Amino acid sequence: MGKDSGELKEYQPLLKDFKEPVPSKSLLLAVWAAGIGGTFQCGYNTSIINAPTKVRTWANVQDISNVKVLGMLQPCLNEFLILFFFRKGTLLFNNTFALLAAFFMGLSYPSSTFELLIVGRFLTGVNAGIAICVQPMYIGEIAPRALRGAMAMGTSIFITGGILTGQVIGLNELLGKEEYWPILLSTVCIPAIMQLLTLPWFPESPRYLLIDRGDDVACKKALMWFHGPDKYHGEKEDIERERVSAGGIKPKKPWELFTDTSLRWQLLTLVVIHMSQQLNGINAIYFYADYVFTQAGIPAAKIPYATVGTGACECITALTCGLLIESLGRRALIIGGYFLMSVCCVCFTIALTFQESSPWVPYLSMMCVFAFILSFGLGPGGVTNILTTELFTQTNRPAAYMIGGSINWIAFFFIGMIFPFIVNGLKQYCFLVFLVVCCLVATYIFFVVPETKNKTFLEIQSEFQSRKKLIAANGTEGPLLSTPI
Repeated sequence: MGKDSGELKEYQPLLKDFKEPVPSKSLLLAVWAAGIGGTFQCGYNTSIINAPTKVRTWANVQDISNVKVLGMLQPCLNEFLILFFFRKGTLLFNNTFALLAAFFMGLSYPSSTFELLIVGRFLTGVNAGIAICVQPMYIGEIAPRALRGAMAMGTSIFITGGILTGQVIGLNELLGKEEYWPILLSTVCIPAIMQLLTLPWFPESPRYLLIDRGDDVACKKALMWFHGPDKYHGEKEDIERERVSAGGIKPKKPWELFTDTSLRWQLLTLVVIHMSQQLNGINAIYFYADYVFTQAGIPAAKIPYATVGTGACECITALTCGLLIESLGRRALIIGGYFLMSVCCVCFTIALTFQESSPWVPYLSMMCVFAFILSFGLGPGGVTNILTTELFTQTNRPAAYMIGGSINWIAFFFIGMIFPFIVNGLKQYCFLVFLVVCCLVATYIFFVVPETKNKTFLEIQSEFQSRKKLIAANGTEGPLLSTPI
């Protein structure tokens, strides 16, 4: 008995390492503070404009302009802000656009000046473009390696939470009536004020402090704040190794990534996952949602409540993905998500084709709508931003986020422009186009993208470099790319 007790004591330090990692309260609060004025604001702004009012005519035109401008100017704007205000400072400064937007949109109705509404919606677009780029970067850099995926899922959780909140507040029983729309649009100031009151209490990104600024003392203090005085040493060693590897290299510009052959696979993956996030059919599902709900017999006055159901569906799925991502890994979720979306595309096409043949078919269509949204939230909706953080090291990450964000906005604009022509030409068979996209992306990720769970940024970079050398040495990509990682 005494011998067994001695062996147990000997292995106790090892057993501690196998404990499920738990985020500190400081880390969770920092994620909340970054998200409430970041992607929550973005999702909230997206959904409140869909309240059933006449303002939609003006605002929808301006939303298209937002996409055009952000797609072209976002890299320059984000680079400028990150250069001067860093990660946390950029998030705080970004609230300026939200507060100005609330001011202009609130004044547009009493002053009978719809141009102010257009200016306000443009500013909310700028705010969204910055938040989607900077918030995932900040959260990904402050989270410990073992919790990086779960914490980075805060980006998706907050954006879906913002969408759901906007849908609820936009109901007629609250602020959805036309006489209340100036108040509704002005509420964008609330998340901004909440972030301005909370985020300043948290440190800057430890990786930025050490690798970019060389401030070892500030980095140590930040790590202790986020992870505790007895749990930060492993993260400090990882950051120190990455600093040594960077060797004084300055952060790259977006266009410099395209000329760096060592980042070819990472950059191609970035383009694929961000473009497919908009071209996979999720926007088409929302386009058809009202039609499907009507065909299922839901009265027009009750359709907004069904739409709230889709928002709740997205939010629950994002939370589920956050709980599963550290156990199942990134590859399983994103490949599984695209696979399930492919199945939904087939089922939805069949259901729409035979929509009027039987009274139960519209309910099948409704099930397809919710299943597609669940599949999107479980995989592409949550994992895309996490992969953007993990595929690049500190010196390349800001430029990668600028490129990924720009591609996302441009793809959104592209699908918004061509989707009406696709629908007019193919009718319900338009989902076969999205079926092809989902299948191709799932295949690409399966063969090309390694698992990044619980790996340092340097380890992930090393795997891409090793794969590239093997491909060059063997002169083929097939067998090597199919090797599990």
